Parts: sequence; structure tokens; C-alpha cells
Amino acid sequence: MKKAIVVGATGGTGASITEELVKRGIRTVAFGRSRQKLEQLKTKLGQPEHLTIAVGDAFRPEDIVSAAEDADVLFHAANVPYHEMANKLIPLGESVMEAAERLGLKVVAIDGIYPYGRSRMARATEEHPKQPHTKKGKTRLAFEKMLFDGRWKRAKVLIARLPDYYGPTANEASYLGSTLKAIAAGKMAFFIGTMRVPREFVYLPDAAFMIVEAAGRDDAYGQNWHIPGAGLISGKDIVRIARKASGSSKPVIPLGKIGLSLLGMSVPVMKEVVEMLYLTVEPVVLSGDKYKRLIGPIRSTPFEQGITDTIRALQENK
Repeated sequence: MKKAIVVGATGGTGASITEELVKRGIRTVAFGRSRQKLEQLKTKLGQPEHLTIAVGDAFRPEDIVSAAEDADVLFHAANVPYHEMANKLIPLGESVMEAAERLGLKVVAIDGIYPYGRSRMARATEEHPKQPHTKKGKTRLAFEKMLFDGRWKRAKVLIARLPDYYGPTANEASYLGSTLKAIAAGKMAFFIGTMRVPREFVYLPDAAFMIVEAAGRDDAYGQNWHIPGAGLISGKDIVRIARKASGSSKPVIPLGKIGLSLLGMSVPVMKEVVEMLYLTVEPVVLSGDKYKRLIGPIRSTPFEQGITDTIRALQENK
């Protein structure tokens, strides 16, 4: 990989991937809509000379093409809000793929576990049946089919699938992002779903490392790859670690269907979370066997360290 462009560089996953690329000395273009956020990202990373920023609209292929000069890998980390997913996710992906097709780029698309639907395996491999029963799961499956569609003759694609994630760059788009941010600030927090059932979470710096490792392998394209976390952890344990790190003792309130529906009256995205609540009681856990066999070791920061480091970073950056 000689040069990369990260579309959606200021989002949670995009910022972590950008940071990982910069650490490796890879020439990188951070692409996003907000010049202010892009400038803040570059400043946070120490103003590296091999990082440039490009302001543009990912829904316009020509904007991406003009920013991606000489790049050989495009990381598609841009996303859309839950309540706009059905209408905007695939048009966004088609725009990214159109740009990649024109330039003959490799595309690393970041996605999640929604297309699998309910889990039928103790640990889901990349061959897990994709039988989504939710609107978002069906949209995400259509997104995968679009990425691997035969109309793209020059662009090569791999999909990196992540479970729920957390980390210093995670924002409100992640289930844990707003929870940890509130705890770090010493405020009352909400936790989406039950706090009793252990679930899988991946630490974003770990995910970024593994994603970039896969992106550098020519034989990784044309496939799905699981990016697993460090194991399972309950909401109670997450809150315990986060409170200890922050020194906060403010309450953390779990949100179920009724609470999310009420919040959804004023915050539309919360109402859209309801149909995905099954994952908080029937978690899909990703197998990393394929990654370990063909790419390399799974990087897995222990939860105690990852959550503590996240809280401290959030407090430093407030």
C-alpha cells in the first residue's frame, strides 16, 4: 500500500484507521465533509506531512476521484444515521464504488454484523448464513451484494466486519460511544440494551490495526473478514471499569424498548435502535479463525486497559 484515502475519516472507525495508516508512514488522504473536523484530526495526529485533508461529499463520485489521486487503497468508513440507512446507505456505497471503479482502486468497506440476523453458531465464521430479519439487516445485506456486484470490473473489494466497538474516537454512532463519553464527563449516562448479558466489543485501535493488515494483502480482496474483539463483557462490567477510571459515581440507566421509543420522540435515531435490541440479548460473536490463519494474530487489548484508556482520552480531549 503506497497511498490510501479514508472516506469518512472523522468518524469513529475512520479516525482510527487514519491514525493507524499515519503511524505506519503511509501517505494518507483524510476525506470528509467538515474542514474543521479534518483539521482537528490532523492536529490531534501531530500535523504529519504525509497526511493531507480533502473536503468533499462522499455522495459525489467526482469529489472522491479528485481527492484520491495516486491512491491505491480506499477505506470506505463513511456511514449514515440509522433513520436514513434504508434510503442512503446503498447510494453512498455506489458513489464510493463508482469513484473506485474509475480509478481502479482496492476498496476496504467497513461493516457490521446486522446481515447475519439471529446467531446460529457459538462463534460465527464468515460462512455464517446471512438471513436478516430486520430492515437494517436487509439493507446491509443489499449493501454487501452491491459491493460485490459484477458491474465493478476494476475495483476490488473486501469487507471488514466488526462487532459493536468502543475507543477514544467512537462517537454517538456506536452503542457505547455516548455512554462512555457521559461517564468520562461525570454525568448520568444511558446504556442501550440489557447490562446483564455479556456481548462482544472491539477496541477501535485494535480493529484499525487488523483492518490495515488485511488491506495490505492482495489475496484478501473479494472476501468478507471478521475483526473480532477481546472476548465478551457485560454492561455491568463496562460501567464498573469506566466509573473506576473516571472517578464518577453517577447512575447509568439501561434503555430497553420503552425507553428508546420515548427518547425517539425527540431523537429519531433512538427509535430506530429498537429493532436491533435483539443483539443485546442474543449476541452474535465473531470467529477470528480465518483472520488468524490467513492474515495474522488477533490484536486484543484487554477490556480493563481499553476502557480505561478510552475514558482518560475522552477526559483529556473534552
